[in-house]
Amino acid sequence: MSAPDDRLLSTDAYRKIEGECAKYPADRREAAIMAALRIAQEEKRWLSREMIEHVAGVIGVPAIRAHEVASFYNMYDLQPVGRRKISLCTNVPCALMGATSAAAAFKEKLGIEFGQTTSDGKYTLVEGECFGACKECPVVIVDNVKMHSRITVERIDEFLAGIDPDR
Repeated sequence: MSAPDDRLLSTDAYRKIEGECAKYPADRREAAIMAALRIAQEEKRWLSREMIEHVAGVIGVPAIRAHEVASFYNMYDLQPVGRRKISLCTNVPCALMGATSAAAAFKEKLGIEFGQTTSDGKYTLVEGECFGACKECPVVIVDNVKMHSRITVERIDEFLAGIDPDR
């Protein structure tokens, strides 16, 4: 694969996307769309409409298919996010184990609501769907990658310091 002339991504990102595509038969490149979107988001921190359409072109799928994937899964950020994205599960098991109180504490400490970013651009707080770790409730995922379990009101300062030592 040769990268498009209008390089929106680094050479390394195009190489990684091609590596993901190579895992599938040539006529099934579209199977790599989730991985390709993840690679683009890792590099750009979020997926603009232009980037989603660009990734679709690199993979060779209709842009609408990439938009469907990006808008369905909550790990794709369709708006700019802070340097740290904090996703707190608030589904029933987590809520029963303290996520509602933890959410209130996060909002108070960060001075933002769900779906907002702090004025300094450090944190975005989002309400997450079930992360499949009910035994570990309440659960937080940072930057769509690192899961933290048993987050309580008492542990929030420690948690924030752990993801941002300059706090």
